Amino acid sequence: MKINRNMLALSALLFGAAQAAPVTITYWQYDFASKVTTVNNLIKQFEAANPDIKVKHETFPYDAFNQKVATSVPAGQGPDVVNLFYGWLPQYVEAGYLQPLPEKDFPAKALEKDFAPMVKASKLDGKYWALPTAVRSLAVFYNKDLFKQAGVKNPPKTWDEFISVASKIVKGQPPRFQQLGFGIQPDGQDYHVVREVLIRQFGGAPYSADNKKATYNSAAGVKALTFYTDMATKQKLGIPNFFPGNNSYRDAFIAGKVGMIIDGSFAVGTIKNGAKFDWGVAPLPTLTAGGLRSNFGSYWANGITKNAKGEKLEAAVKFMKFMTSEAVMREWLNTVGEIPARTSLAQDPKLRKDPVFGAFISSLPFAKATFFVDEAGQRKVWLDAINSVILQNGDPAKALAKAQADEQKILDGYYKK
Repeated sequence: MKINRNMLALSALLFGAAQAAPVTITYWQYDFASKVTTVNNLIKQFEAANPDIKVKHETFPYDAFNQKVATSVPAGQGPDVVNLFYGWLPQYVEAGYLQPLPEKDFPAKALEKDFAPMVKASKLDGKYWALPTAVRSLAVFYNKDLFKQAGVKNPPKTWDEFISVASKIVKGQPPRFQQLGFGIQPDGQDYHVVREVLIRQFGGAPYSADNKKATYNSAAGVKALTFYTDMATKQKLGIPNFFPGNNSYRDAFIAGKVGMIIDGSFAVGTIKNGAKFDWGVAPLPTLTAGGLRSNFGSYWANGITKNAKGEKLEAAVKFMKFMTSEAVMREWLNTVGEIPARTSLAQDPKLRKDPVFGAFISSLPFAKATFFVDEAGQRKVWLDAINSVILQNGDPAKALAKAQADEQKILDGYYKK
């Protein structure tokens, strides 16, 4: 039987085209406008440099994100690469959603040399499971116009100065404040300040070195919680939920009704786009001039799900390397406002002197990323303790004792598994 040469040539062409079809991987993150836009642009760059790979980008509301992962990944569906808050990592690993990052592509020694120290929170059972593009720390955002009106020239360097400055700015009395000196918001970033900043500055530690024991029910812990809650109950510098909504403190600051707030570097873009006044950023205060500095660090990281296998795993690794490259981190800083995770960029003299990002970047060496085993549950324990003092006139020592007992149950439950 004779075979038409033209048909053979066409078959070979079609077969070759089928072989050359790009592999498609899916990337998930929660719906945050600046991140969505940035990732869409980054994907275009990645696909241009890797024409054999296509990235499908899908987003979901924050409140529904974990549930979508929980229902999709076990069924073999959903993302190949997923963006998750580092505090969720133990639960993701325990549930089997992720696979460890391949050691040959992401050697632990290199990661610990090249990335901010807080990234070690992504290491469980001796393996790294996720890596961030950017990291976050906390600083004081202050309204320069309100400072000027109050006769204040410089941002505070100590907590006593912080209280003094806020007292000069606040107007009114609770619950009828017209203007706040300090945008107090326990469920914003404030509970991190109590746990990772004030407790350490008062000479304590919130957890044991192995993270298995809550250790903040101490003299230092009581001093820290008392100091913070006094700013609401005694100094009357502000009140929680001054504005409605989840970001009450930040929205009130943007509206020009608050002298100072403590917020993360991730808020820079929102404040920059919304504030109609002159504002600045300063490092977190210390107890005494030149005293111990501490900060809370956090990050969203990218991990590879268990569903990525074969050529999809290879493509996912390439995408992960791209998303954690220096070039992407620089673009992320400019568009999202989060600081680079790589130490090489964090040590850039220009960035360290930047009037906005400098305060965040300079704090990275001493920023602690709390090791959460149940981020939502542990957060609730702290918020209940703070609110019992501020809203119910509770005793800080009793509130802290209860919090430690409740959180220890959470920790014990995790480590027993």
